[in-house]
Amino acid sequence: MVALGFSFQIIAQQSATYTSNLVDYQKALSLYNNQQYRASQSMFNTVKKTAKEEVLLSDCAYYIANCAVRLNQQNADSLIENFVEDYPTSTKRNTAFVDVADYYFANGKYSYARKWYNKVDVNALGQSEKEKFYFNNGYTAFTTKQFKDAKKYLSKVENSKEYGSQAKYYIGFMAYEGDDYDKANAYFEQVNDQERYKEKLSYYQADLHFKLGKFEKAIELAKERLKTSTREEVSELSKIIGESYFNLEKYAEAIPYLTEYKGKKGKWNNIDFYQLGYAYYKQGDYNKAISEFNKIIGGKNATAQNAYYHLGESYINVDKKQEALNAFRNASQMNYDLKIQEDAWLNYAKISYEIGNPYQSAPQVLAAYLEKYPKTSYKDEVETLLIDSYITSKNYKEALKLLDGKHSFENKQAYQKVAFYRGLELYNEGDYIGAKALLNKSLKEAHNNIYTARATFWKAETDYNITNYDDALIGFKQFVQQAESSTTPEYQNINYNLAYTYFKQKNYSKSTEYFNQFISNNKEDKVRLNDAYLRLGDGHFVSSQYSQAIAAYNNAISIGEIDSDYAFFQKALSAGYVGDSSKKISELEVFIKAYPDSKLRDDAMYALGNSYVKENQTDKAMAVYNRLSSEYKMSSFVPKALLRQGLVYYNASKNEQALTKFKKVATDYPGTPEAVQSVATTRLIYIDLGRVDDYAKWVKTLDYVDVTDADLDNATYEAAEKQYLDNNTDKAIKQFNGYLNQFANGLHVLQAHFYIAQLYYKKDLTGNAAPHYKYVVEASHSEFTEEALSRLSQFYLEKKDWQTAMALLKRLETEANRPQNVVFAQSNLMKAHYQLEEYNNAVLYADKVLASSKIDNKIKSDAHIIIARSAIKTGDEDKAKIAFAKVEKVATGETAAEALYYNAYFKNKEGNYEASNISVQQLAKDYSGYKYYSAKGLVLMAKNFYALNDAFQATYILESVIENFKDFTDVVEEAKTELSKIKKEESKTNSSILPEEN
Repeated sequence: MVALGFSFQIIAQQSATYTSNLVDYQKALSLYNNQQYRASQSMFNTVKKTAKEEVLLSDCAYYIANCAVRLNQQNADSLIENFVEDYPTSTKRNTAFVDVADYYFANGKYSYARKWYNKVDVNALGQSEKEKFYFNNGYTAFTTKQFKDAKKYLSKVENSKEYGSQAKYYIGFMAYEGDDYDKANAYFEQVNDQERYKEKLSYYQADLHFKLGKFEKAIELAKERLKTSTREEVSELSKIIGESYFNLEKYAEAIPYLTEYKGKKGKWNNIDFYQLGYAYYKQGDYNKAISEFNKIIGGKNATAQNAYYHLGESYINVDKKQEALNAFRNASQMNYDLKIQEDAWLNYAKISYEIGNPYQSAPQVLAAYLEKYPKTSYKDEVETLLIDSYITSKNYKEALKLLDGKHSFENKQAYQKVAFYRGLELYNEGDYIGAKALLNKSLKEAHNNIYTARATFWKAETDYNITNYDDALIGFKQFVQQAESSTTPEYQNINYNLAYTYFKQKNYSKSTEYFNQFISNNKEDKVRLNDAYLRLGDGHFVSSQYSQAIAAYNNAISIGEIDSDYAFFQKALSAGYVGDSSKKISELEVFIKAYPDSKLRDDAMYALGNSYVKENQTDKAMAVYNRLSSEYKMSSFVPKALLRQGLVYYNASKNEQALTKFKKVATDYPGTPEAVQSVATTRLIYIDLGRVDDYAKWVKTLDYVDVTDADLDNATYEAAEKQYLDNNTDKAIKQFNGYLNQFANGLHVLQAHFYIAQLYYKKDLTGNAAPHYKYVVEASHSEFTEEALSRLSQFYLEKKDWQTAMALLKRLETEANRPQNVVFAQSNLMKAHYQLEEYNNAVLYADKVLASSKIDNKIKSDAHIIIARSAIKTGDEDKAKIAFAKVEKVATGETAAEALYYNAYFKNKEGNYEASNISVQQLAKDYSGYKYYSAKGLVLMAKNFYALNDAFQATYILESVIENFKDFTDVVEEAKTELSKIKKEESKTNSSILPEEN
């Protein structure tokens, strides 16, 4: 009984609990249906804790998870999954998937919905539930851009009464997005009568008709839609209308609509710019066309090629040829449309000829066009331009390469001219051997008599400059004999050249004849006239025609252009030679006072001392000699003056004073001719005094005197000297070397070293000459020192051994008697200091050079360029601007190119961009052979164009620099920096410029 009672009690308790759970379950379900999900979830949880029945537990788990979904709880998905896993036989399993998916769908969380729709067993659904599932699942796939699945599900309900219209709309839209415009149009036509789609479809149908090529219909539909459009739709519809008109070639109608387009996210692309630009182009509004075309940056397709071609034509129509050159060049480098490419090539070549080309020489461009299009109908015209461009481009070096191997008559004519001009360039650069070779090549193609005559003249000039005076004379005479010579610019001064050549040959009578002819026919060229009178005077002087010499020197002095001190000095000497000693003395005295800075002043003092001696005014002579020794310690006349003083004492029987002077010369100036004579005279004095032993002791202290070998020494030296004077170069070199090997400390060792150096120099063996010049330079000062300093310093300059060269040049500057050597020293000290980055010293010497009246334009140009470059290096751009302007007036070749670049540079700095571009264009036309400045000029031009709002020109030029001038790394880096800045800026408004290009 007890047991039964207990059992009943348990059953009763279970029943009560179950009943209570059912009541609570119903309350929870009611709360759920009233969307009180939090309270409902809490009650379902309470029921679930005490419920034992599988069905009740399953239903509670279902609703707890469902509430979690609706409450957006983080564990909602896992609760659903746990429900399915824990209660696999629950009838609510499929319902749970659908319910959750539908909830996410209704709340616009399509990716969540998609996840749960994919778990649904569609076969377990009723028909109406299936349609809803297909549409919802298809739509979630559509919104998540899974179009394949979207089409699969939506197509199942496209005929559904409830969902069919929506399904057709979305299927049509996917066809539209997939560029299947016919299918899209077919679907859209089926729903265009429904009000809910009408507004959206009006835009899509307009766009569809446009894409189907039905432009008139597209315009009609888009215009109709414009009346009720939003601001954003106005932009898109305007684009459809404008582009439709464009395709119908109604460009005037297209323009207002194309300009109304705002772009995607505020940006246009290259096609947008092209269409508006082309519309303006077809209307003849070239400036507006340019403003659109030039925004197309980096285009690499058929549209871009077409745009760049028409951009080139637009530039031509507004007379902007440099800009046109870049546009045509770009179009010619693309092969999307071969006809456009060929036309662009032709225009590019012709403009290159007309204005020059900074990328390649005009001849290269023209020749490349003919090579690419050998059958062109423009062949004759382009070949004519090619031949002429060899001359006009002034790029003679490159022209020679292009002409090499071409054998037509026209090319041979061109070769004659180009070889002539290139030879002239090398002549002006001081490369006389190279110049002569090219002038000979020009003469072999003697098709144009004018150039034959001119080449004959300049070949003679090269011979003159390499001291081949016999060949030079023949050349000058041949020039005169040619009929066309009188029409050449060289003819005016031919008598001057002939006179100088005879002068160098020491044929003074002929030299005088031609100088007189030059003087009688040339009164305007004061500098040459002055020089002619000087050389005429010299010719008379060495021919002992002193009265005529005096007259010539007086004429030179009256002109006063150059070397009036030299003329005055020579005139004084001449007075002495005609027997007027007193006049000679008085004029030398005047000279010493009148020309305190003359390099001939020590010469004058020596000559005056000698004249005093001759007139027995020995006290005055001694005073002048002493003054010379005091004021000009480094002068080659000091040992001569000391020797003269010794001889004066010797002749006056003042032997001790004479010995003092002679010994000083022998000791202080060893190896010089004066030292040798002093030793000989000292020997006579000691013999006269009967002190031969004293002489023997003293002479042993002189390591350059070997008394026993004196006769052999003299004989050996004289044999070598004879070969030298007879112009037998190789024999002279051999015999002088033999002399130096036999008499290392011989009587004539100084002269031997100097003459052998000169011979090696003449043969262009400067390395062989250098040690001999070095010996002369390091020996006591002599008449050879100046020349040796000049030649040896030149040797070290060519080796770029600046420090060694500078030491020699500084000596030359102070010790030289010839003004041209002073200028040589100062101009090269200027250059050496610059090379060593000692800019202040470089400018100091440049100013010294410019202060001289005896410099030619080349040296002036060098001085100005050093000042200008130094100013740039030290940041003084105001000074640099002034200096470069001066360089421009006198410079040639690469220096002129540099000056012109800075002309453009400073104009850019001042904001005068168009003027700066004109200077760069001139640089490209006249100096295209100097690639470094061409490249720098192009970067400058790019900056100018960007400042003038022409982004195409700027970017195209910079890209071309980066591609074509890789050797100039500094220029390429600057171009890359500028290009990056421009592209970054332009990408703000042009979507065709990708972010990674910035």
